[in-house]
Amino acid sequence: MQSKFNSFPVVLFLGISLLLMAAGCVKKVESEPQDPEVAVVVVRPERIVMKIELPGRTAAFLTDEIRPQVNGLIQKRLFIEGSEIKSGQPLYQIDPAPFQAAFDKVKANLPALRLRVDRYKEALVEKAVSQQEFDDADAALKQAEAELETARINLDYTRIVSPISGRIGSSTVTDGDIVTAYQPVALATIQQLDPIYVDIPQSTTELLRLRRSLEDGRLNHDLANQNKVELILEDGSPYPLSGTLQFQDVTVDPTTGSVILRVIFPNPKGFLLPGMFVRAVIIEGINEKAILVLQQGVSRNPKGEAFALIVDAENKVQQRMLMLERAIGDKWLVSSGLNSGDRVIVEGIQKVKPGASARVVSFNEKMPQVSADMN
Repeated sequence: MQSKFNSFPVVLFLGISLLLMAAGCVKKVESEPQDPEVAVVVVRPERIVMKIELPGRTAAFLTDEIRPQVNGLIQKRLFIEGSEIKSGQPLYQIDPAPFQAAFDKVKANLPALRLRVDRYKEALVEKAVSQQEFDDADAALKQAEAELETARINLDYTRIVSPISGRIGSSTVTDGDIVTAYQPVALATIQQLDPIYVDIPQSTTELLRLRRSLEDGRLNHDLANQNKVELILEDGSPYPLSGTLQFQDVTVDPTTGSVILRVIFPNPKGFLLPGMFVRAVIIEGINEKAILVLQQGVSRNPKGEAFALIVDAENKVQQRMLMLERAIGDKWLVSSGLNSGDRVIVEGIQKVKPGASARVVSFNEKMPQVSADMN
């Protein structure tokens, strides 16, 4: 019994020693640092259609301001305000009575003048009248004929007709108003709305960038769709019909530093009205080898310079300074700084710094964990 009691302290000491050694090993294993985990996206060149979205404003295809060409009193307005008008349709009737009287007066004098010229012509052969007398009679006849034509034209002008087809606005005069020839205030305005124009200002900076991209070969013409333009309305909805780029102005507006692009859109239902603000999506060309990176993978330094962190073949983090061209959806189009095959960190950027090691997982495979407990 004595020997058992004597050996108990030894066994207890050995047990405590083993426990301490095991705890030390565990602590040593747990204290070993692990490389932070980052999610990366592998850069691959993509073929994308380059588009630019610019603000624009609609304008009528044709506009005609109706003005009288003779003085007179408006007898009748012959149209309904806001209605569709056909070319040649009567719009106003000016009192024709004084113009009809002037026409009839000149017309009544013509037969006598013609007879006089005929008599003088026969008498001239027999030298019964002088050449001067005949010339005076002939000139009087020609003047009367000209006056008759003028009176006829003025009489026709009393019936004001539409020179174009389109939608007419409100009338500035009513029955009984006095109007004057070529007055500054139009009687009404007619606008042809199908088709309709969209005028789009484009900055010269954008224009020069596009030309450089085409010259450098970074952008190719999309010949099939080069002149096609899509339209986004004020409420964000797309216009169902596409337009065609007509021309680019050659004069730069000194106040805005931009040129005007004019696009023509079909408008069969009259949905587009003059003066509406819209956004036009214009196809610039095709980039066959575009480098795109998620916007969350791009950061900026205190100077505002863009950079991205990549993981090299040895799983070391490196910093790359970037030149960004534009945002396309949730990505940046990168002009320089990244190459095909680069692994760009898009998650875990705050955990690493250049020169550090990192454990890499694919961003596509990094799915959020969903709890099984739905209660």
